[in-house]
Amino acid sequence: MARPTLNDIARQVGYSKNTVSLALRGDRQIPEETREKIRRAAEKLGYQPNAVVSHLMAQLRASRSLRLQAKLALVNANRDPQAFRSHPTIPTYVEGCESRAAKLGYGFDRFWLHDPTLSAQRWLRILHTRGIKGLVLVGLMDTTHLPDELAPVWAQLPTVVTGVRTRDPALSFCCVDHHHLALNAFERALALGYKRPGLVIDDVIDALVERRFSAGYLTGQRMLLPRAQHVPMFTEQAGAQAEPPGFRAWLEKHRPDVIFTLYNNVIPWLKGAGLRVPEDIGVIQLEWRAGRPEIAGMNQHNYVTGEAAVDMVVSQIHNNETGVQEFPRATLIGATWVDGASVRKQTAGDSVAPAAPKRRAKAK
Repeated sequence: MARPTLNDIARQVGYSKNTVSLALRGDRQIPEETREKIRRAAEKLGYQPNAVVSHLMAQLRASRSLRLQAKLALVNANRDPQAFRSHPTIPTYVEGCESRAAKLGYGFDRFWLHDPTLSAQRWLRILHTRGIKGLVLVGLMDTTHLPDELAPVWAQLPTVVTGVRTRDPALSFCCVDHHHLALNAFERALALGYKRPGLVIDDVIDALVERRFSAGYLTGQRMLLPRAQHVPMFTEQAGAQAEPPGFRAWLEKHRPDVIFTLYNNVIPWLKGAGLRVPEDIGVIQLEWRAGRPEIAGMNQHNYVTGEAAVDMVVSQIHNNETGVQEFPRATLIGATWVDGASVRKQTAGDSVAPAAPKRRAKAK
């Protein structure tokens, strides 16, 4: 039996071949009722798109000039409207997104998620007027919930989130594999000879990634160290710039010989406690930054995350997927170790219990 074609569907429903093609691609130029009628007719006839042709058409679309291409929306989801420029890590995601979009032949228009002048209807009006077919959200740092009032936007356009998994709504996302990152950092520390790794982490950030940082750390403890060498986490950081209360007491009580952290300001806290890095204690940054190459850590490859997020949203566009997906997809990026001067190979003479920190002077 011959394979059904677009012409067969067109004859069945009484529309042109071009209309049928647009409808099956979910093009909103075709009324929703007509799209649904054509889709049902295609299913009844057993129509299946030719995978080879679809692939070639995707390549053709990617090779066209930007003037002929649909645009994507790059949405700053951070509370800071300038985060794409001023944040220490977010700009790298943005660079990856824009680079990959350009290679695929797409342009980006930028938006701020928290812009008070943009209602859902205004968002949709602008997006449709500009021919924007999908959104990439970058910079969520304090919540996994998106504004309820913007639900109509996610309901109509493919949307992918970078960095974290959203829960309300649950959208497809791309981020580093936080659990494996923390476990890998733990393994690296032990390979250097450290015996009492400790985790200093902002509880808000750990909660944002569903505690996958702390889960990887605890997995490392339970798999690789005897209980006597387990150091409890210090989670009272809360993004503090100044040394938080309790930090020095934690150091004195548990005597970690290397610290995992997301913040470089841990180093001056240690120096304030009279500990030398790396002579007395090591520091491993869980989000290694090119601007501080002397600090060893895990490169999260945020640039690659940005690239992969664009691939995901473009795939949704090509597959005519709209709205919040029933089964959101996740792409995890592997982190890699970067050596640095903040750690050193431990020798046989290094004590299991590192040097004690200086006590804080009591206020008179």
